[in-house]
Amino acid sequence: MSITRFLLISAFTGGGLLVAQVSPVVHLSLKDAADLALKNHPLVLAAQDVISATNEQVRQARAAYYPDFNGDVTASQGNPQGRIGAGYLTDSRLFDRFGQGLTLNQLITDSGRTRNLVASSRLRANATEQDLQATRYDVLVSVNNAYFNTLRAQALVKVAQSTVAARQLLVDQVTALAQNNLRSQLDVSFASVNLAQAQLLLIRSQDEVKRAYAELTRALGTDQTATYDLAEQPLPPSPPADAEQLVAQATQNRPELASLRLNLQAANRFEQAERDLKRPTVNLIGVGGYMPYINQETLPRVIPNEYEGVGVNIQVPIFNGHLFSAREQEAHYRALEADQRVRDRQQQIARDVRAAWASAMTAYQGLDVSAQLLRQATLAMNLAQGRYDLQLASIVELTQAQLNVTSAEIENLNAKYDYQSQYATLQYTIGSLR
Repeated sequence: MSITRFLLISAFTGGGLLVAQVSPVVHLSLKDAADLALKNHPLVLAAQDVISATNEQVRQARAAYYPDFNGDVTASQGNPQGRIGAGYLTDSRLFDRFGQGLTLNQLITDSGRTRNLVASSRLRANATEQDLQATRYDVLVSVNNAYFNTLRAQALVKVAQSTVAARQLLVDQVTALAQNNLRSQLDVSFASVNLAQAQLLLIRSQDEVKRAYAELTRALGTDQTATYDLAEQPLPPSPPADAEQLVAQATQNRPELASLRLNLQAANRFEQAERDLKRPTVNLIGVGGYMPYINQETLPRVIPNEYEGVGVNIQVPIFNGHLFSAREQEAHYRALEADQRVRDRQQQIARDVRAAWASAMTAYQGLDVSAQLLRQATLAMNLAQGRYDLQLASIVELTQAQLNVTSAEIENLNAKYDYQSQYATLQYTIGSLR
């Protein structure tokens, strides 16, 4: 079997060898693809884990409101009448004993520091929820682009298959005419060259389908590639006439911008918490327990087996080498940094919206132009075919007309799927992609 016949058979069977190697067939609509990606994509799952982790940080900050309650078991042995002489100043004595007890430490007030820390951590937790939404949008725009790119690649294969079939038919006709001395061998050569170009287009389009499948598999967040049977999607409406309204909408809707604003608020509350370090802290301390064994012979007086005590400690910072001032200033500059990041992101979003709007408008305008190009190219090929059949035109005119039709079909496909992809990107930039 010749390579030409083999490629023709492969074209008419829809790339049977390719389909046999990639299985199973997965039927998807765009909504199905989006739902599958949001369920399985590792970036979405990772963002959900980040939310869970930051919620635990809120609990950690709030723990200072609750009492610190500990149980102690202590045993000691010391020389009679001994005292600890080195180390921190202490009243501890050395004597033989064994006891157990409880220790309570309850914060009464730290001048608002804990309140600000809890608020800061809660704001950061809310920011991670916006980060999750931003990640979902990133996944959705990737799914849309991969979906439409796969549709385009599949449609290109169909164009290449029909092109191979049409040009093979022309080669067969011209060859038969040349064998009967009604056409020259030059016509056969031109037709064969035209067929070879179509066969190369088919091979390349089949390779593009495989790469599109791989990209769609990645966008869906799955591990195994498949052959996708995708449903066609209706063309979206035309883009709005004014880009500035879209910029304002994006400023309100984009989740990553909302996340940065929440982080700015969290940085401001943390700055307040660091300022509160200079203020007094009041704690309640309580102890109680029982010592079943005390070596009273080594002590100057009898020690009771039970003990309890309670006290209040007020700690007022006086001087610590400007540590608290430095921490407050660091938090202040972090808040200023967060504010500038909000401004920078606003500017980036405005630029992205304007660029996406311009690309969508260009793609939308290309729809009518490419359709008109295809109509004119088809008409020109029909005329060229008629002229060639009447021997009023050369094979060069006919093959050139066929090339123009193939090019116009490809441009028409590109215009359709490019606009769908550009429109999805525009919806992404304004925070409306669903």
